[in-house]
Amino acid sequence: MEVHNSEFKYFDYLQVSKATNNFSVENKLGQGGFGPVYKGRFPDGLEIAVKGLASHSGQGFTEFRNEVQLIATLQHRNLVRLLGCCIQGEEKMLVYEYLQNKSLDFFILDKTRRTLLNWDKRLVIIEGIAQGLLYLHKHSRLRVIHRDVKASNILLDFQMNPKILDFGMAKMFDSNDTEGNTKRVVGTYGYMAPEYASEGLFSAKSDVFSFGVLILEVIVGERNSGFHYHDDFLNLLGYAWWLWEEQRWLELVDTSLAKGGCTLEIMRCINIALLCVQENATDRPTMSDVVAMLRSKNMTLKDTSTTKIYTINDATISSTLGR
Repeated sequence: MEVHNSEFKYFDYLQVSKATNNFSVENKLGQGGFGPVYKGRFPDGLEIAVKGLASHSGQGFTEFRNEVQLIATLQHRNLVRLLGCCIQGEEKMLVYEYLQNKSLDFFILDKTRRTLLNWDKRLVIIEGIAQGLLYLHKHSRLRVIHRDVKASNILLDFQMNPKILDFGMAKMFDSNDTEGNTKRVVGTYGYMAPEYASEGLFSAKSDVFSFGVLILEVIVGERNSGFHYHDDFLNLLGYAWWLWEEQRWLELVDTSLAKGGCTLEIMRCINIALLCVQENATDRPTMSDVVAMLRSKNMTLKDTSTTKIYTINDATISSTLGR
């Protein structure tokens, strides 16, 4: 497997095994889509995160190779850095930099821990994810669609700066292509754009949709797909659209942010999120647009009052209202 990165290393299995204390339970950080993730430390003190590919995961090798070849060529402060890999017999592992503060969902989905994230920190997280996606879509040598943007794939460093993780599902485009399609829909329900979930169509606007969901989760402190409000709303998106139309958007905001004095900034981010989760991909902004909107408080945002999202059986469906 050829990798064009002079800093990329091929680690010996024994090295990785020793670093993770023989892949002990105490060192296990969690379970990824294709295998376990362990914390490790090399003799020089370098801390690492080791993502294993389970031997029974036959479908995983393609994703493993994809992630190695793709991430090794990408360099950005808002992407998790891949240090190298280990391939020995049936054992296949990715070795990443270790980030002390775990994943975004570890904080925002916990009532106690999310109080540690004031609005300034949450805005830095939102802006950092946007910068990372903009790099993937436009500024990297490759044009990359992540296809699995979600809170658990955003890691936080010691200063709570976000870094995007997990490129196993990512797709590369050449300069002439703008979208693709697949019969094998991968990703996470609750974050998937409607056209991708129902038809297998994906583009940069699919990531934009996922990012919009993520903004709302950061502001509300609830997971989109796990959200339930009476019997009227089966996910967070439907509830958010309804409150926005009713001009009651403040009811969406995590109570720990309510007294921070940043309500106009929060309202602007909710507006941006709703622009990102519009049904028609062509109506959604690009990540360049999103970054510009986040940077400029004076930039006029598009009116979302003619779009509404309905939820049926946890699928997201929207329609344009004639007014």
